[in-house]
Amino acid sequence: MNSTVYDAVIIGGGQSGLAAAYYLQQAKLNFVILEKNSLNLGSWAHYYDSLTLFSPAEYSTLPGLGFPGEADRYPHRDEVVAYLKSYAAYFNFPINYNVEVLNVENYEEIYSIQTAKNESYRTRSIICASGSFTNPNIPNLSGLNDYNGLIMYSKDYKNDVPFRNKRVIVVGGGNSAVQIAVELANTADVTIATIRPLKFVPQLYLGKDLHYWLTRTGLDHNQSLEEKRSLMKSIDGVIDNGIYQNAISQNKPDHKKMFKTFTQSGVIWDDDSQEEVDAVILATGYKPNFTYLNHLSVLDESGNPMQENGINQSSEKIYFVGLPWQTSFSSATIRGSGVDAEIVVQDLVKNL
Repeated sequence: MNSTVYDAVIIGGGQSGLAAAYYLQQAKLNFVILEKNSLNLGSWAHYYDSLTLFSPAEYSTLPGLGFPGEADRYPHRDEVVAYLKSYAAYFNFPINYNVEVLNVENYEEIYSIQTAKNESYRTRSIICASGSFTNPNIPNLSGLNDYNGLIMYSKDYKNDVPFRNKRVIVVGGGNSAVQIAVELANTADVTIATIRPLKFVPQLYLGKDLHYWLTRTGLDHNQSLEEKRSLMKSIDGVIDNGIYQNAISQNKPDHKKMFKTFTQSGVIWDDDSQEEVDAVILATGYKPNFTYLNHLSVLDESGNPMQENGINQSSEKIYFVGLPWQTSFSSATIRGSGVDAEIVVQDLVKNL
């Protein structure tokens, strides 16, 4: 058993965990990052091969170290993976790899963290940065268990190779769903199926990226709850520079209202027509993945953290970073990780 009692333990070494580490280091606290993966930090290395950020390099930085390369380009997935590694190395953060956290208990204001390898860590506070990538949101689709074709979640999609010349349906109306569907449409017969109409948000306004305007106007910081809801509604859609909307307008892929039910070999569409389908890819988002906190009173009945700005609403010294809309539109992105982490660490330091 590790006899050290840390000031803080960060669970998860992705972008949000690293941003939290930066501020803990600035505060000269004794901390460690527990990272589930064996080499890479966070989920970026597991995303599909062609993924690029929808924020330019200039607006894709963690605190204290800029993203390398031209400021107005949109970095590729592998560049983000390399950046996170270089960031951790630059600040020499203490990171323990291959550590999967299973449970957290509170023993007289000292938390005991139990891992899959039967290790134990003790700490005065915890910052949860474990993300939701491993916990996809599986919709309640009629006939799903009857379908004999391939069902895949977007987290497992890598490239179009296994789907070439196949009949594929992509379910979902977000950025990942549309990007995957458009890529597949180059080599497969693809339909994107959604409950609601697709909505596209222009990536550029007056020649400047959306993130430039959000930053300059201050719209993505210091918002009231009502302001967050209004902004969320206005920019809730597929961020697009014209490529994706144009592809769908040309039926590459085509777009249909969500099908009624699966059959053994395919689906029944809203107009009652039946079709055989080789594969269905579910790109329907993710759910919180904080089951290791189940023994503490920090989650609601749905497993969502009871928090405000990442600070839990009980007496527990449990904090969260990387939640969508935690404080703003930029939360859960590289650009927003630093802002959210700073707020959390300021409260943590005050209450240690």
